Order: sequence, then C-alpha cells, then structure tokens
Amino acid sequence: MLNYIDHASDAPAIPLLIAHGLFGSGRNWGVIAKRLSDQRRVIAVDMRNHGQSPRAKTNSYTDMSGDLAEVINHIGAPMDVLGHSMGGKTAMTLALTDPGLVRRLVVADIAPVSYKHSQAAFIAAMRGVDLNTVTRRSDAAAQLAALGVEPALQSFFTQSLDVAEKRWLLNLDALEANMADILSFPEVQGTFEGPTLFLTGGNSEYVTAEYRPRMKELFPQSHFAKIPDTGHWLHAEKPRDFEAAVRTFLTMEFGTD
Repeated sequence: MLNYIDHASDAPAIPLLIAHGLFGSGRNWGVIAKRLSDQRRVIAVDMRNHGQSPRAKTNSYTDMSGDLAEVINHIGAPMDVLGHSMGGKTAMTLALTDPGLVRRLVVADIAPVSYKHSQAAFIAAMRGVDLNTVTRRSDAAAQLAALGVEPALQSFFTQSLDVAEKRWLLNLDALEANMADILSFPEVQGTFEGPTLFLTGGNSEYVTAEYRPRMKELFPQSHFAKIPDTGHWLHAEKPRDFEAAVRTFLTMEFGTD
C-alpha cells in the first residue's frame, strides 16, 4: 500500500485524501494538510514511485487510481479527494471508475485530457546532479540552477532528495519510461455525479476553455475557480488562497451528498 502521512483530527467531517503531482510527495502538502486537519482528518499519500511508497515498473492512471482506492478502503470510504496535476488525473480516474469511494473531488490545475509537453528535461537535470558532492539541499539546488532549473522548481525537486543517503526519493527510471502514460488520460466510461471543483492557476496554461466541455461531460456537477497571479503550482504560490478555496468547496451545501 502507498505510504501516507496521517494528519489526524477529532473533527467529525469526512476525511480528505491528497494526491500530489509528478516529482512531489505527501510532505510537500504538510502545511496545507495540517491546517485543513482542524476540520477533518487529512491523508497525504506518496504516489507510487515517489517518496516512501513502493516502486513499480508501471505508472498508469489505472494503477495509480487503484493505489488510492486501496488507501481509501483501508481508512474507510467514502472520502473527499484532492489531486494536483498527475494526482488530479489520478483522482479523476478514481472518481470515474470507482465513484462510491469519492464524495467530493477537487482537481488542481489539470484537465482530463492528454498533454504534449515533456518532463524529460527535469529528469535529466536531477540525474545531472552529482550527489556525491551534495552535503545539503542547497548544494543540489545550486547544481540544478547551473542546469537551467528555475528557483521555484529547485526548491520543489530538492524536497525529494535524501541528502544523507545521497539519492532521489523518486524512481526516475520508471517515471521516464512511463512518461507517455503520465501525460495522457485514460479512456474511461461513465461520469462522476458528485460535486467537483476544478481549481486552476490564473496564469497557468494547463487548463484552457477548450477543455471545459469535456470536463463538464465527465463531471456534470463541475464548479470552476481560479486563483489570480498563480501558475501551475498554485498551492505553493498562494497556499492560503488555495486552502480557503478548498475549505469553501468542501463545506458547501449540495443536494446530492
């Protein structure tokens, strides 16, 4: 089963599961998860081939949604589910294929479509870091900078670096081999009838108007919101605004819950 961080809570609200994006981990969501745990139990998972979770040869959305289903069934269904980027696609796949496990869905800056951009350059940059010379994360960040990685991503990537063991907490080989699957979205049947929030960055190009018909087709109870002056990593750029939007949506009154 996936490794997860359990932000326990005595509050009676339905628990929330958080699925991070590519190259991330449950630790990345620590501050937001802890703050949200004042109203509900929050579970932040490490996705397969990330963090402390098991390594696997495959990284398809069918596999990853199955991983989330296993965690939810272990803790108790249904749960609210929040996913960012790759985690958002996984959460959508779960909601479409096993809707009984999901009450409400929050999808952060991703759409149920295939993308053409590549993440291969970031994998190459991480492989380019000479880990034998790294004694602290700032050493790795400096090497990533020299390889052309922007400051925000230097900090993000080095959160997945085990400095003491001099290794990445990412299965870079498997992620590279499965990049086509990660950039795609599976052909799934049916719809998710529960309330769904598509929360996007105001400056991001990941979710455009042309995708909205497909989003509404698969998720008839779709709601749309943007956080101004943020890009793809909207939760890291404006965490308080992101937290407020999630809180509002999870506590709104809907007739179908």
